[in-house]
Amino acid sequence: MPPGKILQPVLKMKVDELFLCWLSEAGTQRMLQDCLRRIKAPPRDQPATGDVELPAAPPATPRSSGLDPPGTPGPGPALPLGAACSPRNAPHARGTRRSAGTRVVQTLKQEPLRPATSQSIPTFYFPRGRPQDSVNVDAVISKIEGTFAQFPQERATMDDMGLVAKACGCPLYWKGPLFYGAGGERTGSVSVHKFVAMWRKILHNCHDDAAKFVHLLMSPGCNYLVQEDFVPFLQDVVNTHPGLSFLKEASEFHSRYITTVIQRIFYAVNRSWSGRITCAELRRSSFLQNVALLEEEADINQLTEFFSYEHFYVIYCKFWELDTDHDLLIDAHDLARHNDHAISTKMIDRIFSGAVTRGRRVQKEGKISYADFVWFLISEEDKKTPTSIEYWFRCMDLDGDGALSMFELEYFYEEQCRRLDSMAIESLPFQDCLCQMLDLVKPRTEGRITLQDLKRCKLANVFFDTFFNIEKYLDHEQKEQLSLLRDSDSGGPELSDWEKYAAEEYDILVAEEAAGEPWEDGFEAELSPVEQKLSALRSPLAQRPFFEAPSPLGAVDLYEFACGDEDLQPL
Repeated sequence: MPPGKILQPVLKMKVDELFLCWLSEAGTQRMLQDCLRRIKAPPRDQPATGDVELPAAPPATPRSSGLDPPGTPGPGPALPLGAACSPRNAPHARGTRRSAGTRVVQTLKQEPLRPATSQSIPTFYFPRGRPQDSVNVDAVISKIEGTFAQFPQERATMDDMGLVAKACGCPLYWKGPLFYGAGGERTGSVSVHKFVAMWRKILHNCHDDAAKFVHLLMSPGCNYLVQEDFVPFLQDVVNTHPGLSFLKEASEFHSRYITTVIQRIFYAVNRSWSGRITCAELRRSSFLQNVALLEEEADINQLTEFFSYEHFYVIYCKFWELDTDHDLLIDAHDLARHNDHAISTKMIDRIFSGAVTRGRRVQKEGKISYADFVWFLISEEDKKTPTSIEYWFRCMDLDGDGALSMFELEYFYEEQCRRLDSMAIESLPFQDCLCQMLDLVKPRTEGRITLQDLKRCKLANVFFDTFFNIEKYLDHEQKEQLSLLRDSDSGGPELSDWEKYAAEEYDILVAEEAAGEPWEDGFEAELSPVEQKLSALRSPLAQRPFFEAPSPLGAVDLYEFACGDEDLQPL
């Protein structure tokens, strides 16, 4: 994709999708089969004579069937001529055309009219959910009015919206969207009349949870969600969820956590890469199920798909290590230091080319933001998800033709060979490497690898690491291909590569914090104000036991006497 070009949805793909939905309906298939049977069956009524060709123009009366000689003057001979051809081709008397038209209309009235084809096509597209007849709107409104009657002056504040959400039949943490959707941020409270009017309109127009959620958070005049629309909802989660109570004091980190969660939402939900989440995308994702789990799960770290604080902590610490000037922006030199320069410089340049980033800052200043880094880190550590495969495919597709050519593969592999030679490791010739990768991916078209080929392949991570990640490439080379397939085929609720990485990195960070990391000269480093805040954020989680106690210690609780960071001594 050229730098700066905004991603646009393809209209033809949407039309094809709607056509397939219509074609898959049972009623549509029955209608088509009936039409085919009627086409194959011979017509029931055959005309008696061959003089009449058009059913809309019946033959004239018997008296004008040719009894008069053709040279007889007067209007009489014009009648059989008009019957044998189209009435438009006979420029005769006006009354003659009128009488013929009257006969045609009378004849058509006697024939049964077939229903229009559009009337027999059932509705198959429901952008706001399939309507349900079982919803009793009046009963729901009555329950909401009873809940508002408990509040002073029948006005609900943000603290009261939990009861209102339950009265609406919504999960608890819909209280923020409900409050802001009814205009509560302007006055600090919501009246019963305004809320009932808003919710009645939603019940009539939105017929499933995805449509209701989008309607509550979207901006006026839109039918989709952008990143800024999630901020009020997530701010309420930060303020009220028990698993994030320790984050209340560090308000400057609220925006960092919210930014991380928003990027993870768009990473998993916005499959079109448009920057706009539609009802259909939200309906196909598991985001609303995770929102419902916020009420049931007190430990926010158990919700690893979007809301985990531990995952946020790992991402932010990794970004902080690379952002040496701490301006929340990193350039290509900073990003190249990730994982000890494991990623090739050619791939780093492609990331900064605008192929997988939004905004014009990359093109103007050559820097990416923390939001872009979230996408990079998740894609780098888990190359098996559809979004990560699309991420790296965009980077490797140099000409943007939708396929990886052998030239593009050789372009990235050349640097891998040079790096292996510098490490005194013999590199595999490109032709041999290419044969291995083609056997691995098994593309349907010879000489080109498409995105669908990589998504069908269960070892897309091995393919990508071979061309731009030297460390992981060497790790894969040490494993047999059978073991890699065995790991990818293992069933059950196994942790994803990203969840494994985040858990391991978080344990390392907590262990480093507990150890104090003394400097080589025996003196501890003086923490900057931001690092002090990070240390304060780590302390509530650092006191949790993450490791099993060694057997010689028996049942001794290593964290029994742990207090604050000031009481911890270096080991």
